[in-house]
Amino acid sequence: MNSRSSNSLLVSREKPVEVLGQARFFSGLSKSRLERVAALGRVRSFPQDTRIYTVGDEVDDFYVLADGMVRFTLGLGKRETSAGDIIRRGDVFGWAPLVEGHARRIATAYCLTPCEVVAIDGAALNALMESDSALGYALMKKLAVLLTPWLGKLQGGKT
Repeated sequence: MNSRSSNSLLVSREKPVEVLGQARFFSGLSKSRLERVAALGRVRSFPQDTRIYTVGDEVDDFYVLADGMVRFTLGLGKRETSAGDIIRRGDVFGWAPLVEGHARRIATAYCLTPCEVVAIDGAALNALMESDSALGYALMKKLAVLLTPWLGKLQGGKT
């Protein structure tokens, strides 16, 4: 069972476009492009000590943390790394839907506190990036910057 199925949607104090507008990952986008991306998102709420997703889960959404703290831990083979990064407000995670050929999660995202996220439909975002190549290029450049430190961790600190 997907760990997210029992969580309900929330009406947030902030709209997805406001959360995305404060996220570094989406900085530099025009207002119209930001609104188009935000239209693909919905606000979700997760209680403390809940997994948003775990290694092996089916890939679906790309996330922006609106409130709370999430521990992001990469999987290595059949186990997870012992340490992980702490994701804070405005950070993005769950980038697997943006990487072609990844149908399953390669990490776990665990709520250290009650959390609110903007969950962006990964397939819809990919379709939008395909139809708007300037948007796709801008977000792929941001994704490359985001992934570079993780590649170094997987290679034992070398980038």
